[in-house]
Amino acid sequence: MYFTFISGELKKWMRDPMTRFMLFYPVIFGLVGRYGLPSIAENAGFSIENNADYIIAALTLMMPMVYGALIGFSILDDRDDHIFNSIRITPLNLNSYLLFRLALVYCLSFTACFFVMWFVQIGPLNENNMILISFLAAFSAPLTGLLINLFATNKIEGFAIMKLTGIIILLPVISLYFTDAKELFFAFIPAFWPGKIISTLVRSESNMLLTLNTYFWIGLLYSIVLNIVMYRSFNHKLSA
Repeated sequence: MYFTFISGELKKWMRDPMTRFMLFYPVIFGLVGRYGLPSIAENAGFSIENNADYIIAALTLMMPMVYGALIGFSILDDRDDHIFNSIRITPLNLNSYLLFRLALVYCLSFTACFFVMWFVQIGPLNENNMILISFLAAFSAPLTGLLINLFATNKIEGFAIMKLTGIIILLPVISLYFTDAKELFFAFIPAFWPGKIISTLVRSESNMLLTLNTYFWIGLLYSIVLNIVMYRSFNHKLSA
């Protein structure tokens, strides 16, 4: 049954030109990071090593937003086609259907984050570091999908919200310039926490406000709570 869901979801994404293009974002960002940036750095005269955390964060933290938008648009399509109403009269539980799709996009986002960091080969990150960052960052994917559906009623509104989240993703990168209490002004953004872990690994823990473990555990708790709140809010909207 779950294999059928995955197959159906991927087919739905591939039918739409925009979502089909978005599926290949990790490859595009990976190629830009590995081959494009060194060329730009050489011509512009800036050091990739000295800016590694900004570059890794900018390339990696975009992935959950992209895949969150994919699932967000897919759920919007289901709402337009009254799929949820059909599911309610079948033995399939609507919560299980939604949670499976959110779990699917989490896994895809995790894979995309890991791939980008592994492929670009920037900074001192090892595979365990990449797994840790990807695990935390990927929580933004279901959150983005739920956010789109909580406030949008069609794809046009959903695209506007996606653009807004794209702007918000710049804030965690900007927060990396701060290593004192001022960085906490950005802490309300879930991507802030994996971004700070990247900076901690690149610049060393002694230069940061908090420890790596503190950034991870606070970020994990905050991301889980935020996803639960958004999921319950969306469920309430569906029931209204």
